[in-house]
Amino acid sequence: MGNYKLVTTPLAAHFKLSGKTCSASIVKIKKISHVPYSSAVRSLMYAMICTRPDLAYALSIVSRYMRNLGKDHWKAMKWILHYVNGSLDRCLVFDKHKTTTYNIAGFVDCDYGGYLDCKRSTSCYIFTMCVGAIS
Repeated sequence: MGNYKLVTTPLAAHFKLSGKTCSASIVKIKKISHVPYSSAVRSLMYAMICTRPDLAYALSIVSRYMRNLGKDHWKAMKWILHYVNGSLDRCLVFDKHKTTTYNIAGFVDCDYGGYLDCKRSTSCYIFTMCVGAIS
């Protein structure tokens, strides 16, 4: 990943990942098996749980295909790695001076039919305290 371009979002909208794009032939499966996909997903999940909640949605998408992936899945994973590499200076901040009380706020978002393989809806949430993410 020496020469990389900076990206501003964890996962771009043009990635339409599904099981249909997984490797089907034995040759492609052998070729893609040398890609450190599951290792990269595991490492980023650790970072997500500890300090980077902004990666949660993108990792939930790419982790669905850890068993059988294709070239598009690896491109999406590299996109996430480019995002992380370009945003190393970001961190969680809890600033009690930006709020008058220690308010806890919750936000929810959902995508109806966003899981392309089985047409299920996906949802995510975030809870903040003093304008910093806590869950």
